[in-house]
Amino acid sequence: MTSLRMVFIGGLIGASVMAAVTALSATQGAAGPQAINLPGRTTTAPFSDGMLAGDTLYLSGRLGLEGGEVPATPEQEARNILDGLQDVLSEANMTMDDLVQVQVFCSDVAFYGVFNEVYSTYFNDAPPARAFIGSGDLLFNARFEVMGIAVRN
Repeated sequence: MTSLRMVFIGGLIGASVMAAVTALSATQGAAGPQAINLPGRTTTAPFSDGMLAGDTLYLSGRLGLEGGEVPATPEQEARNILDGLQDVLSEANMTMDDLVQVQVFCSDVAFYGVFNEVYSTYFNDAPPARAFIGSGDLLFNARFEVMGIAVRN
């Protein structure tokens, strides 16, 4: 009788543990990373515009091309990139104020001041932490590529 009772109790505990693990797995599955892509995305590149993991959005590097071409001015290229970041953030129900870290890759650091003039118009009093990196050549002869991390406030 004692061993039968132990098996029964062990079975109940095992069933309870299994139910808890199943519930936890379902919760984690719902909260797992989610690809964030802009509507109408036509690229077949092997990456997403962003990946949302919990309240953190990891933004892929963005170029500021227009129709596959580099704009005539670095100012316009910077605006295109930052507008693109805003669009991806919006898809995740975030804003530029949610950005906590940004990395700017630049083919020529002589564009530092020009980029900053445009960049500063996209943020309030507390812009995100940032690195401005002289990178040499970028894809498609772009001047800038920008990536970042945002955390939902």
